[in-house]
Amino acid sequence: MKKLALPPLVRADGMTTHDYVFLRLRQAIMVGAFRPGTSLTIRGLAAALESSSTPVREALRQLTSIGALKLLENRRIQVPAVTPDLFEELISLRVVLEQHAARRAVVHITERQIGQLVEMDLAIDQAIHRQDKVGALLANQQFHRTIYAISPDRIILPMIESVWLQLGPVQGVAMEHVAELYVVDRHQEIIQALRQRNEEELAAAIGADIREGIGGFTSSAIASLLDVAAA
Repeated sequence: MKKLALPPLVRADGMTTHDYVFLRLRQAIMVGAFRPGTSLTIRGLAAALESSSTPVREALRQLTSIGALKLLENRRIQVPAVTPDLFEELISLRVVLEQHAARRAVVHITERQIGQLVEMDLAIDQAIHRQDKVGALLANQQFHRTIYAISPDRIILPMIESVWLQLGPVQGVAMEHVAELYVVDRHQEIIQALRQRNEEELAAAIGADIREGIGGFTSSAIASLLDVAAA
């Protein structure tokens, strides 16, 4: 049986095995390491994580409780399938939540933080150029997370990341076709709007970035992406 390959995660000093297993599995789902409908086993995940089954079992329980995974009747774990209606709802939520967080960040962001965003955008381009899908997704999430974390609304980022988690398996597929789906670099528009402290242009760029990252927000575009994800 082929061993699962999970994206690496730096383990911070003092991090418990349980926290490490949970965060690494959460990251794997969020960056599309597993496609929708994939079945997972405790034994397979424990082997991939070089861990015992206990922390894996607890991490799976947590991820199931928040909807990132699904417990089947035979007690197997599955990455949930994403229907067109659910996908449309999740993308709509992304737009609303992320526009809100970005607007709230405008008056608090510093020039130093904007400079960091420029470097992050370059890292995304470099990852795409070397066809590093996971690296590009992680860098993209860090770009957005850096903006939203500036917002004084401390509850907004966990809400956004919850949506990212549910979209992760499909976003991973979209990233495989990013050169075809994403023509205009909306991150440049986001950075420019932040420099100008222009909330309206920032919100428009955030919305366009999210929609164009999946090839558009039309029914046909959504159906095409989900068909590829299910293949």
